Amino acid sequence: MFKTMLALASAVVGVSTLAAPLLADGEQFLPALVYRTGPYAPNGIPFADGVADYWTLVNERDGGINGVKIVHEECETQYATDKGVECYERLKGKGPTGAGYVSPLSTGITFALTEKVPGDKIPLLTTGYGRSDSRDGSVFAWNFIAMGSYWTAADIAIQHIAKELGGFDKLKDKKVTLVYHDSPYGKEPIPALELLAKHYGFIYKGVPVTHPGLEQKSQWLSIRQDRPDYVLLWGWGVMNSTSIIEAAAVGYPRDKMIGVWWSGAEPDVTPAGENAAGYKALMLQHPAGKFAVHADLEKYVVSKGKSVAHDNFAQVLYNRGLINSMIGVEAIRTAQGKYGNKPLTGEQIRWGFEHLNLTAERIKELGFEGMIKPLKFTCQDHQGADQARLHQWDGKAWKIISDYYTAEENLLAPMVKETAAKYAKDKGITPRDCSNQS
Repeated sequence: MFKTMLALASAVVGVSTLAAPLLADGEQFLPALVYRTGPYAPNGIPFADGVADYWTLVNERDGGINGVKIVHEECETQYATDKGVECYERLKGKGPTGAGYVSPLSTGITFALTEKVPGDKIPLLTTGYGRSDSRDGSVFAWNFIAMGSYWTAADIAIQHIAKELGGFDKLKDKKVTLVYHDSPYGKEPIPALELLAKHYGFIYKGVPVTHPGLEQKSQWLSIRQDRPDYVLLWGWGVMNSTSIIEAAAVGYPRDKMIGVWWSGAEPDVTPAGENAAGYKALMLQHPAGKFAVHADLEKYVVSKGKSVAHDNFAQVLYNRGLINSMIGVEAIRTAQGKYGNKPLTGEQIRWGFEHLNLTAERIKELGFEGMIKPLKFTCQDHQGADQARLHQWDGKAWKIISDYYTAEENLLAPMVKETAAKYAKDKGITPRDCSNQS
């Protein structure tokens, strides 16, 4: 099944990867770091398709952002940090004002670019991934970890486990094992889980899986021996479906597995077939399915043959790509209110991010009602929201199984502050004073 998906990914890439565009003075250039080939392509493609289709929608339906057309160019990273940095360096200076913002869809690439974007003055939009401590905008002035961090995710997963068990007091002495991609991405939740284990008294254990995650037999044999009460899955690409298949092979119940929101999309469960039934995952607020924005996409993009999506339209990761681009576009629109309706620099767009206020009314106007809740950034808060819910795969589709949870700020906020302060000290950064930002 995985080889078939890769073959399809390779076939799609020739059709949907966009050629280098011709740029005009009045256009806003936005780079797209993508991976349409390699072991992570089945997950990278739908996200990239959603990103591209939303930008096309803004151009086709609205004539651009207040008349400023978006021009974008894709660069293939294969989820590799070195290739991601190469793509960034190649694209950052394009267009009349340079790259407006960058979304690498990789925590590893995000770690590397966090060192570069302050000098280049280009915002990093990392919706639901990246450095968890980058919520602190006083230190990470150019990172925007929109909607939720991996510490948010870890806390909400534990909240849901507590609910299933009948209360937080029932967590004591329970075993919670993290099966994680052995990379910066997979390691991000570990500090939060260690803190939560100490706070609630459960027994935490981490089990790393080497890239790309096709070999996990030894890990699941140890899990069968250890018999944890719950398994949290922090995988990506083929690792996710492999984990589910191996869990079934050793008889570990899939309804005791909870994936992070990057382990909860269609490519994560469909290759596992009936073995995936019962598997649960966090949602980055939004589900799969069509909403008002999809009607506009069908009218202005799909019907005109300008969509790059194929059978992933309205799936989980496609919808996340739409949300990612919408947040970026609205940050640009916000910045235009201060700097004018023209192509803007990354520094100007950062101001737009820090003043972005996506109200429920605006979300409805944009066609995203039911997909996300209000989001507001400030100089200090570069995350803007910390809510999530869960869905469960019934063998054919995702079904929402919880209301929204809100991460426990009293536990996580001190850790964000402490780790961000340490980063600032290590890098010689003087934190900004956000008290008088306007």
